[in-house]
Amino acid sequence: MQTLAQRFLTAAERQRISEATRQAEALTSGEIVPMVVSASHDYPLAAIVGAVVFALPPALALTPFIAAPLWLGHQDTWIFLALFCLFALPAHALIRRTPALKRWFLNADQIDEEVREAAVTAFFNERLYRTRQENGILIFISVLEHRVWVLADNGINSRIRPEQWQEIVDHITSGIKEKRQGEAIGEAIARVGEILRDHFPITADDPNELHDLIIR
Repeated sequence: MQTLAQRFLTAAERQRISEATRQAEALTSGEIVPMVVSASHDYPLAAIVGAVVFALPPALALTPFIAAPLWLGHQDTWIFLALFCLFALPAHALIRRTPALKRWFLNADQIDEEVREAAVTAFFNERLYRTRQENGILIFISVLEHRVWVLADNGINSRIRPEQWQEIVDHITSGIKEKRQGEAIGEAIARVGEILRDHFPITADDPNELHDLIIR
């Protein structure tokens, strides 16, 4: 079964993005790495909260109807707990496996924090900090959260304001909303290449040090 990240881009879109990376890096010694991940975090609390939300109303509604004929009195709490578990357990499993449902129970601050942390981790795991001129740049796309994060190395940050990458984030985000993510990512990569070219022009012995596209 394919992951969210694998379904996010078609084979043609992946090829287009890889080619866009190669073309952009033909203009600059900067190393551009687009990376697509299914999610930045598992969000276990979202499934728990969602299970409570789905299970509580039917458990409360059905308890009186089941307990009344049995004359249980105050012991109807056990009926409620049994019904709650009956609804909560499958709801929990369903939410964990269904991204569209899980997103309902995530808040923006939590998403931003987890995506930022995942992007920083990926930056180091993929060794973007090891380029010769400290000019690696990660375009991190987290599908579940619908978030894009751009993270550049020290060499780039010393010459280009990090705020300038917001246009890249906005362009990709808009493209994803319009269901043309492959095109938008390719265009964003081309723009990154143009920005880097002025500060890190291509050299005759420039190697391709990093991946042209990473899918996780």
